[in-house]
Amino acid sequence: MPYTNEEGGRLNNFAREPKVYQAEPPTASQKRNYIFLSILGLALVGSLIFVAYSVSTVS
Repeated sequence: MPYTNEEGGRLNNFAREPKVYQAEPPTASQKRNYIFLSILGLALVGSLIFVAYSVSTVS
């Protein structure tokens, strides 16, 4: 752990900094998976809205 001495002899403890790395662009298969998951998510939200609307209009 990196310590520093302050005035009066107090020790100050700093957290370790994480390694920095450069992000890589998504591959073609990752892009395809993102599209598939977004379509699946939109279908789920659409079906939930449909069910909520159909239940709320029942007399």
